[in-house]
Amino acid sequence: MGHRHHDGCGTFEKLHYSRRELLGRLGGGVAGLAFADLLGRQGLLSTPLGAQQAATGAPKNLLAAKEPHFAARAKAVISVFCYGGVSQIDTFDPKPDLMKWQGEPMQGVGQVRTIMGNPGGLMPSPWSFKKYGQSGMDVSELFPHIAQQVDDIAFIRSMNATSPAHGPALFQMNTGSILAGHPSVGSWVTYGLGTENENLPGFIVFTDYRGGPINGPPNWSNGFLPAAYQGTQFRDRGAPIVDLKPAAPRTPDQQREWLRFVHELNEKHADLNPLDTELSARVQSYELAYRMQTHAPEAIDISKETDATKALYGVDEQPTDYFGRQLLMARRLVERGVRYVQIFSGGGNFEPSWDAHWNLKENHGLHCAETDKPLAGLIKDLKSRGMFDSTLILWHGEFGRLPISERMSGRDHNNKGFTVWLAGGGVKGGTCVGSTDQYGYAAAENPKSVYELHATILYLMGLEYENLTYRFNGRDMRLTDVHGKVIREIVA
Repeated sequence: MGHRHHDGCGTFEKLHYSRRELLGRLGGGVAGLAFADLLGRQGLLSTPLGAQQAATGAPKNLLAAKEPHFAARAKAVISVFCYGGVSQIDTFDPKPDLMKWQGEPMQGVGQVRTIMGNPGGLMPSPWSFKKYGQSGMDVSELFPHIAQQVDDIAFIRSMNATSPAHGPALFQMNTGSILAGHPSVGSWVTYGLGTENENLPGFIVFTDYRGGPINGPPNWSNGFLPAAYQGTQFRDRGAPIVDLKPAAPRTPDQQREWLRFVHELNEKHADLNPLDTELSARVQSYELAYRMQTHAPEAIDISKETDATKALYGVDEQPTDYFGRQLLMARRLVERGVRYVQIFSGGGNFEPSWDAHWNLKENHGLHCAETDKPLAGLIKDLKSRGMFDSTLILWHGEFGRLPISERMSGRDHNNKGFTVWLAGGGVKGGTCVGSTDQYGYAAAENPKSVYELHATILYLMGLEYENLTYRFNGRDMRLTDVHGKVIREIVA
């Protein structure tokens, strides 16, 4: 691990027994299994994973909580990914002059690259804007509830990305690279900090009920990091994880005996493959799954919340119910020590997502109505619980949309200039960084890259982005590659 080594041993002497050998000496049973598991997670057994520790410097329990590089502003992240691409000029970046230029071509911007068809004329927003809060921030009528919270939000209006295509743009916003195979932001955060609750995954993902994003699970993959750091997909209804409970009915004693047998087989195999991180992650996942059978359903059980809290998120209302439930579950998860929760708003292709190639008014009207009240409710709820200052909220898509028309009523993709916002953990509210040009097309003043956004997220979590590295293919890899710097303007 690039930024430090952990041995997890404290002042105790390491036992020269494997977990299998210790169980034999203890006579097996529930107490023996529990004691062996505890010693293993503390790094006090000489197991095949000990060979991995000796070779790589990694702690046995890869998700054990770790100290940040420096004092962290935030302890957890709730990331809201508006998949498909939100139009900046219809939400948080007003361009009133488009009204007088309606139908005209953009001038002086060079060749305009579109994804679906020939570029049309300039198209003004069908929604009006007003100024809100002491900061006087401009917000569209699409977000009346978020508009009331602008003094707690930092807007970056000059974000730009590398690709205007969904696939590579999703990869870049999620992993820092337009290519597949790199670890996601959530994986890097849990690699650097671990989790504060060993009964739940450190990185949890919710997708939209209409479908997942393009690329699917590689968006929350561990990439070349050990497999323990991959995101775990949760469902917002029914069992939180598919097949979490045994398929066949088992008594608690039968379940423990089954787990003991699986441990024995895995450790025999690990003797022959001591550096297999997939295997070590699988061993840990069985242990975690056993603990999650009790803890995961409780963690997302919003029936325990008051009616007033549910109302904040728009639960049991339409169209806010599904997204409000997910956000409320996200609050419950970070409240219980989960480090990173990512929620995808919008799913599938075109209209079910934010990808408004046609009928912009219906598309953004629906998705903003689904998310506006729950997002504002999350901010209010975190504040009421004293969690706002320690929870970082991130809102973004993979890119924005063009200020010109497509099919007369939609907008095509635009990676050259768009808006993201952050709130909570260490963020300077009521702040606006950068701007796009007069059309809302390209970042013009103080442009910011995805690398800088990622560096800032790590910084707010107490991680130095240049020192959070992992050795892979002969070099020290990092989330921001050779790029990046912290966006200091939004740091409180």
